[in-house]
Amino acid sequence: MHLKQLTKLEDNLNYGIIGNCKSSALINEDSSIDWCCLPQFDSPSVFGKVLDEKKGGFFKIDCDDSYEITQKYLDKTAILITRFDNRTDAFQLVDFMPRFQKDSGIYYAPPEVSRLIKVLKGKPVMKVYYDPKLEYAQGNTKTYVKNDFIISVVDDERYDTLSLYTDLDKTSIINGDEIKLDKDYFLKISYNEKIKPFSIDEVKFEFEKTKVYWLNWCFKTPTFNNAYNDQILRSAITLKLLTFEKTGAVLAAATTSLPETIGEVRNWDYRFCWIRDASMVIKVIAKLGHQRIVKKFIEFIIDLIPDKDEKLQIMYGINGEKMLTEKTLDHLSGYRGSKPVRIGNAAFIQKQNDIYGILMDAIHFQIDKYTDETDKHEELWSITKNVAWVVNDRWMFADKGIWEFRGEDRHFTFSKVLCWVAIDRAIKVAELFSKHKKISKWSILRDNIKKDILQNGWNNKKKSFTQSYNSSDLDASILLMEPYGFIKANDPKYISTVHCIEKELSNDGLLFRYKNEDDFGLPSSSFTVCTFWFIDALNKIGERKKAKKLFDKLLSYSNHLGLFSEDLDFKTKELLGNFPQAYSHLALIETAMNLNKTKNIKSHV
Repeated sequence: MHLKQLTKLEDNLNYGIIGNCKSSALINEDSSIDWCCLPQFDSPSVFGKVLDEKKGGFFKIDCDDSYEITQKYLDKTAILITRFDNRTDAFQLVDFMPRFQKDSGIYYAPPEVSRLIKVLKGKPVMKVYYDPKLEYAQGNTKTYVKNDFIISVVDDERYDTLSLYTDLDKTSIINGDEIKLDKDYFLKISYNEKIKPFSIDEVKFEFEKTKVYWLNWCFKTPTFNNAYNDQILRSAITLKLLTFEKTGAVLAAATTSLPETIGEVRNWDYRFCWIRDASMVIKVIAKLGHQRIVKKFIEFIIDLIPDKDEKLQIMYGINGEKMLTEKTLDHLSGYRGSKPVRIGNAAFIQKQNDIYGILMDAIHFQIDKYTDETDKHEELWSITKNVAWVVNDRWMFADKGIWEFRGEDRHFTFSKVLCWVAIDRAIKVAELFSKHKKISKWSILRDNIKKDILQNGWNNKKKSFTQSYNSSDLDASILLMEPYGFIKANDPKYISTVHCIEKELSNDGLLFRYKNEDDFGLPSSSFTVCTFWFIDALNKIGERKKAKKLFDKLLSYSNHLGLFSEDLDFKTKELLGNFPQAYSHLALIETAMNLNKTKNIKSHV
């Protein structure tokens, strides 16, 4: 299926992402690197044009208007190719971040972005606009030409450096002069200064090794007997790009402060690991056979809970940091003027009871599927008991919920359901380990939680489960009751809930998370993952044809490379919110797999 927007949007997140599981870069369809943080995902940006057109900094290859620019990924890789062609002259810009396994078995993933310029025909003419702005464009970044490289330095408010290596004329780059291409060239930005001189042959070698790495990774991903293999694979690669190799953390997105609605203030830093999002991601990745990612995340969780009385936060830094203090960068204007720009995230102090169920679901899946891998089972059993104890203590209390409301706590139905899931999966783990006393004890708790939800979460007048107890507001999150096993798809109450949500929350096939007022007013954009949940629910209750039609329609709203952000504008279908969004892509994979519920026809795992 060809992924292309129905209507070309001028103002849209038409970016490709490249990365190496240490950091990433967003590259505009015109070749401009508009977002890149080095040396790792949550470091200050070195290019930040996406958050301020004038001050943010960028790195662009430019040609005159006679050149047509097209962009695509090299098939089955995270390598981005931007082609410039005026029919007489043409060249390709090949962008990647090196990642490959060395002879020692260690993965080579330096904090670098490589740009290969490959002449295809004629003698193309181009300019390089190189304008790094280090430390989120705080301070004054100065750029100098040295013998072997170009160095950018900020040393007033903060200190940082960035090096550019190239075989192009360095002075021409700094001045933005025209450059005639008579052969292949390279540009490589590096957070660290190179010890030895760098050549184009080395860049080409790294390109080939990186290409092989991604081809091998994709080869290990099963293909399915359905029409959505390309979308599943691109989404899987995107999820892989959002994993932090060093610790096993999984990021919610690669960016900060891209607004949910233009001009409003729902602008958050997503370069952290939410236990909820990450647990969902690794379960999907496990279904695709990439067990190494799952193992690393499980180790991340084990390291976060070293003691039996350690309380789980809703989110952590990618290195396991617990303090994620939020502050604003007032000198940046924000994406299309949407302020404030935030770094850090104050939500880390919130209590969200749903995280326990989602984590336990992932832990149970891991233990159940890989029963012979017992090296972590004792630690996972300790975490299981810890979670069961916490849920027993907390499930009756109100919380902030999945959407992280910053106002008064409520008894959110989804949070209660996921408390039920936590105990249900704890019981299943206990069954695998033959812990009969725990099974008996926890079964009573599980039954009590379910009884409470059925009594208080159901609104008989609405004929629907609602957002919170004693409320008439609907919420897309309760669609997940069925996937998590709380209720059957053919249960009249679930079918009625799906139809009620469609009636009240759907707008031209796109869903609101909810429509009631929150801390910042009324929501005005569609939360992409919710639409995937709705489509999946329609399919589950037997409305398959309708579900598939809506799914194909939703896929058409991706950007030119098949990528999704967090939100969509109801009217324009413009991508909004942080990008690319793990939530959106994991839901795409699950929905695509469920729409064609057939066994995989090829697997190399």
